[in-house]
Amino acid sequence: MVKVEKSENIEFLEKSIQHLEATGFENIKADMEGYETPKSYSRKGKEDNITPDIVAIKNGRKYYFDISLKSPKTRLLKSKWLFLDTLSRMNSNRFRIITTRGHYKFTDSMLEDINLTNKTPIKI
Repeated sequence: MVKVEKSENIEFLEKSIQHLEATGFENIKADMEGYETPKSYSRKGKEDNITPDIVAIKNGRKYYFDISLKSPKTRLLKSKWLFLDTLSRMNSNRFRIITTRGHYKFTDSMLEDINLTNKTPIKI
């Protein structure tokens, strides 16, 4: 999600965190109130920061999660996903995308546009 949309979709973020807790993830950090904020990465020459929506650990491996909901800011979302995917591969971590009903087609077309077709979104 883009930072502007996070305040509108707090419920889905909470639902995603509950799902991750139920599947065995621990030490969950989320970009919302009540949770520790994950590390932000700043883009050189830009004012905006990239912060993963959720960061969690399972079996000693760090996972970055980003929530995919329909958005008019597709270019910013694509660059965020590419960055998080590259970051996770550099450090032998994992990057996953979480989506929900009504947003599957949008998510699949975005992943196809940036050539990340090997990613299968987690459907909640």
